[in-house]
Amino acid sequence: MSAAVKHISYDRDNRKILLVGDVGRVFSDVNALTDARSEICADMSEAIDTAAGNSFAVIAVVMSGISAGLSSDLKDLRDNCNSKIILLAHMYEEPIAIRLVRSTHNDTSLADDYFICPLGADKFYESVMTARGRGIAGPTSPATIDTTTETRIRYLEQLATEDDLTGLKNRRYIWEFSRQIIDYARKENGRVTLLVFDIDDFKHYNDVYGHCTGDEILKQAAVLMRRCCRSHDVVGRIGGDEFAVIFWDDPQQQRAAASAKSQERRSANADHPAEAIIIAKRFVQELSKAEFSAFGGLGPEGKGVLTISGGLASSPRDGQTIEGLFQQADKALLEAKRSGKNRIYLVGKPQSDITEID
Repeated sequence: MSAAVKHISYDRDNRKILLVGDVGRVFSDVNALTDARSEICADMSEAIDTAAGNSFAVIAVVMSGISAGLSSDLKDLRDNCNSKIILLAHMYEEPIAIRLVRSTHNDTSLADDYFICPLGADKFYESVMTARGRGIAGPTSPATIDTTTETRIRYLEQLATEDDLTGLKNRRYIWEFSRQIIDYARKENGRVTLLVFDIDDFKHYNDVYGHCTGDEILKQAAVLMRRCCRSHDVVGRIGGDEFAVIFWDDPQQQRAAASAKSQERRSANADHPAEAIIIAKRFVQELSKAEFSAFGGLGPEGKGVLTISGGLASSPRDGQTIEGLFQQADKALLEAKRSGKNRIYLVGKPQSDITEID
């Protein structure tokens, strides 16, 4: 399919999608992107000019490769068209996509929505066009959107990626996100650190206080961990009382650090990043002070002290695949359990834990 831009005027009721960027990065079946349904622009500058002279149902922007300056480009795009704008993001770009959707320009969101890639072309086309009604709703006419269908799609996506008890990401999401972010970090000479932890003697709390209290503990632990982490880190429940946290370098922050002359350059082979260790310590401290309304608290003055054991492993030092990284983190977790629990171990340092709880 040719990527040449066709400057043709379409009726307002058209079913054409303008795709912006390298579509090969986000669609698993690029050949399904027919000329009858879509048009492609190589970059945002070309897309802004094209959108100004045509009417598209949807403009879908591939974030990979053009995320730098994307906010400014989206403002220009908004000023030159009235189409619905959707961002096509990889999992590690989701924090940026969320910020852009929540940002406004002239009282209108910079983007209306985002999709996590990779995508199937047919499914994507069907999904975005279900919101079309008699004519796709632009940013100034939200009342024409088929909200019932769109809400149903979002709900199904949520079920596929979130843990229904805690609201954290589920095992499937954590596994796929880890695979993508490790691959991204390898290309960018970055690092990814995995924390795997579980709640010590969780079965005891279930047996003594009941499963409702056990569920409350899991939900509270989820809230505390998300509160301790940075906004772009990913927290998930991967089964039972076992959790995983993916610490990684946000692309925008990484570029800012690299451009700062005073910033000390760090090697991908360096030790575990200090941020992950600090966050892990903070979480352990907060968890020990947590109060649970179901039975009056688990702090030092309550009916027990809630503790965790965990293992930290970093890529590429400890493993260069998601399987290898989880294997190493699980080994460190096992060492923490064998050494008396209530601690987090680093891979390669079983003789010393990082929590140092009094």
